Amino acid sequence: MIQGKIVKALSGFYYVMAENETYTCKGRGLFRKQKVSPLVGDIVEFELDPDSQSGTIQKIHDRSNELVRPPVANVDQAIIVSSMIEPPLNPLLLNRFLVLVEHKEIEPLLLFTKGDLADKEVQDSCKEYAKAYEKAGYRTLMIPNENDAFAEQIRPYLNDRISVIAGQSGVGKSTILNRLKPELNLETNDISKSLGRGKHTTRHVELHPVFEGYIADTPGFSSLEFDGIELEDLRECFPEFVDREEGCKFRGCFHVNEPKCAVKAAVEQGEIQAFRYEHYLDFYEEIKNRKPRY
Repeated sequence: MIQGKIVKALSGFYYVMAENETYTCKGRGLFRKQKVSPLVGDIVEFELDPDSQSGTIQKIHDRSNELVRPPVANVDQAIIVSSMIEPPLNPLLLNRFLVLVEHKEIEPLLLFTKGDLADKEVQDSCKEYAKAYEKAGYRTLMIPNENDAFAEQIRPYLNDRISVIAGQSGVGKSTILNRLKPELNLETNDISKSLGRGKHTTRHVELHPVFEGYIADTPGFSSLEFDGIELEDLRECFPEFVDREEGCKFRGCFHVNEPKCAVKAAVEQGEIQAFRYEHYLDFYEEIKNRKPRY
């Protein structure tokens, strides 16, 4: 059998990259009975039809993680794109993306775009947010809308990784991929003036080889719901909280109403950004009040 990586899934066919060749494969019938579906990003083993370049996937290797929307497996990094203008930076939405990414144990890279289209006041505000995220332990890049050096700036972050691009509609996810690999010529749409957001333009999930890694061009997380994230999980999705939780008086502190909480003390002292903590409280209440599903 041949081992490879699924780089595209479309209409029941799986396109598997192995030894610099792409093979069109179907999944074996047993997967359907087991209710297992191969995903883009899966490491698989397949048998090749001797009379063609097509094959049948026989085995799916264990996954390090998997996303439901978009359906991608074994993701190393999420490039979360936020624009400074059109649409404006939305820290609440960005923190929501970060919780979803942290919960899947995927390393985030924050990309702030369209800085050259914003006035100085907006630029300065976004730079302060970028500093706040760096202080919380995140990697950030500020990328102007027109910048020939963009590819070389981001190249070190892409090599030897499977990355997904996520972010609010209209921030330029497909545009970024086109700048990294112009021959892809992916469709992009302008911002809807009435809705203040772009239209999703990506129709299926595909891993594109870029430099020494892969990027999945997807419409981002089509669902930003916290399904599957419990209160015990939420506090672990804020790295600056995790760094301080040993200083809390009570083990398993939720950092909400408990006395002698090291996280709340750090917020009061300005060591943890107040907006990050406020959003944590918003998410805490959302999960706490979530209706049970049966």
